[in-house]
Amino acid sequence: MRTVGVEEELLLVDPETGAPQARAAAVLARAAQEGAGQDVFEKELHDEQVEFATHPQSSMADLGAEIIRCRKDAARHAEGLGSAVVALATSPLPVSPTITMNSRYLWMAREFGLHTQVQLVCGCHVHVSVESDEEGVAVLDRIRPWLPVLRALSANSPFWQGRDSRYASYRSQVWGMWPMAGPTDVFGSAERYHQYVSNLIATEVVRDEGMIYFDARLSHRYPTVEIRVADVCLHPDTAVLVAALARGLVETAAREWRAGLEPLAHSAGLLRLAAWRAARSGMSGNLLDPVTMRPRPAVEVIHALLDHVGEALVGNGDADLARAAVAELVRRGNGARVQCEVMERTGSLREVVTACVRHTQA
Repeated sequence: MRTVGVEEELLLVDPETGAPQARAAAVLARAAQEGAGQDVFEKELHDEQVEFATHPQSSMADLGAEIIRCRKDAARHAEGLGSAVVALATSPLPVSPTITMNSRYLWMAREFGLHTQVQLVCGCHVHVSVESDEEGVAVLDRIRPWLPVLRALSANSPFWQGRDSRYASYRSQVWGMWPMAGPTDVFGSAERYHQYVSNLIATEVVRDEGMIYFDARLSHRYPTVEIRVADVCLHPDTAVLVAALARGLVETAAREWRAGLEPLAHSAGLLRLAAWRAARSGMSGNLLDPVTMRPRPAVEVIHALLDHVGEALVGNGDADLARAAVAELVRRGNGARVQCEVMERTGSLREVVTACVRHTQA
């Protein structure tokens, strides 16, 4: 069975005002003082956020337990400094982010200017194990049209700098400012993938493999496919659902490759429209059907994804979990809907943040 790991980025905020706080260095120092967390928590581009990475897991129950444990540990470390952590993909309140002081991030700030300054956004990256680069690239080629559905499920960033963005996932629009981000065309082989990456790095616009910000890529550190389209999910159970569906997509794509089935030939430009539609609408209204690339009600497209990966979900023991989680998500709404409902009820972005601090641990 393929293993799955999740990386989550969390915002550090003032528990009273909801405003982001530049406390990441202090939070990481507290984790280090306890003699634990060095292999879990990491710094990120801005000092207002902290990242954790789970260990590879075969069981979704174990993965969910680790996500909850890491969120609680991050909250405990932050609380000792008078801060809170919240799983929001953008800050609803206005913020002027602080660049983390290391050579890599300072280089990015010099090279990309304002692009770097506005990138206080939090994502959820899912790593799924693959047997080889050749299998991994075959997977990348075949999962491309389904990735916008994961974005719609996870959408958790409707507010930006104190305003309603009118998007379910505005994080993805901000992230798309990077010139090396977004969907890709079919590669066809591991050799062509690696040549493409080498050509990007040779331009010197991209510093290294860590800055290959494709929607999905081969990890440069682990033997995994890394799926990077999701907002950080407000609720831990949504993160587990995204991970289960990601593993299902990888397994389904690998089986198609072995069976000689060609990937759908949608262009990167068409996939960019599908990604935009998912960011704008989330789980409301229409998405683009991954096969036909025509509008279709979002709930129907979500169930089409469940059907597409159905055999893999059964084989992984995730079928009941996935269908129950989708039903709950349709009932409760994703993070974007929860945030908008709090705002409609209270008229306060501060209340949005403080309510979501509670949801982060739920």
